[in-house]
Amino acid sequence: MTPLPEPSWRKPVGMIAILLLICVWSVLVASLAEPVGRLAWPLQALFYTIAGIAWIWILPLKRLLRWMELGRWS
Repeated sequence: MTPLPEPSWRKPVGMIAILLLICVWSVLVASLAEPVGRLAWPLQALFYTIAGIAWIWILPLKRLLRWMELGRWS
């Protein structure tokens, strides 16, 4: 029977970082709700799409997830 690999500390730290990032980003985006709410609905949809997908998921989390798995940022 082969021994199990030693668990990495990066995964729990990374999960906590992800939760903190989501909380901070949510508060930031919610604080912009009033000015964004004055825009036309297509612009609101565009803002929330960019704020919700591109900034929180694609840009920062891609590198964080890579670090959690491989131990390096790039």
